[in-house]
Amino acid sequence: MKFVVSSTELLSHLQAISKVINSKNTLPILDNFLFKLEGNVLEITASDLETTLITRLKLDNVSEEGAIAIPAKFLTEYLSKFSEQPLTFDISTENFSIRIHSETGEYNIVGCDWEDFPQLPVLKQDMISPLRVPADMVLQGISKTIFATGEDDLRPVMNGIFVEMTTDNITFVASDSHMLVRYRRNDVKADKDGSFILPKKPAGLLRTVLAKESGDVEISFDDKNAMFLLSEYTMVCRLVEGTYPAYNSVIPYNNHNKMVIDRVDFLGSLRRVAMFTNQATNLVKIELQGNQITIFAQDIDFSIAGQDKLKCQYDGDVMNIGFKANFLAELLTNLSSTDICLEMSDSQRASLVLPVQSDIEGEDVLMLIMPMTVGD
Repeated sequence: MKFVVSSTELLSHLQAISKVINSKNTLPILDNFLFKLEGNVLEITASDLETTLITRLKLDNVSEEGAIAIPAKFLTEYLSKFSEQPLTFDISTENFSIRIHSETGEYNIVGCDWEDFPQLPVLKQDMISPLRVPADMVLQGISKTIFATGEDDLRPVMNGIFVEMTTDNITFVASDSHMLVRYRRNDVKADKDGSFILPKKPAGLLRTVLAKESGDVEISFDDKNAMFLLSEYTMVCRLVEGTYPAYNSVIPYNNHNKMVIDRVDFLGSLRRVAMFTNQATNLVKIELQGNQITIFAQDIDFSIAGQDKLKCQYDGDVMNIGFKANFLAELLTNLSSTDICLEMSDSQRASLVLPVQSDIEGEDVLMLIMPMTVGD
């Protein structure tokens, strides 16, 4: 098994898939990359049993095919020491010796038997639901929702992104029960209805590789696993089992109190005032009256307080409502529109944070946040 590869190109691919590997693995073989050379295509695999990420490189200089497992951490650190240059890998698949020739030297390491590497999960053919969608759409769906996923071991379905495909649209939903984000694309449709819950770790990995993609991604899934096929990467992951809550039932639609404000100004004021919140509650109080918003916080224990006043467009009753500052700031940070609309029915019910306009046709973003008790 012998091939020549660019040091920086190989390192880039390895860094992308190395995030799959856990710091401590139950199987020693999972500390390795699986290198498999067929024709002029080098396929490299990393896995933690739950998620498998595969990358492919096309090579020009190949003399022998074969497969071997190579220590992942060592190889990644080793490649990071090189500037851009061709590296020649000369590998014995019999005794697993690996010789790497650079422009200035020769290095020897030892791999292990590739057959010990776990097999890639196979999706059930009778349940596969393939769908080709733009990679940037999936990237947006994950990026706009992953921050709102939960961390509840007792409710694992809340710890992932719910992906719902219908003949009308595709929707990504995440919630930690304090806030909820629904990202919908009405310009992309499926041939038939289907859904799955994508765990947080593979969602983050997929976001990384999707950022390198400009074409389409093919999504297939059954009741246990999902596969995402890109031009240079393939990811197969185990799905979260269970039924996702009926998220539409918690979204309030009749909100007669509506405020429109510049998102960046609002976020800046919120961050300044948040420095004066009580560390235990992180509560900020918002008062809306006329065309003015007052953001207030205090920590009685340390005798500190702060407030900011901003101009806004407000249509509704005089409102006093409280929010957890870091939750509201996260929602505002993950919106990209110039202006946002805060919709409220009353101070005890969920409020909506919505973009006033979207730069992407067919995009529908809805963010929900639960209020906190304001007190006196």
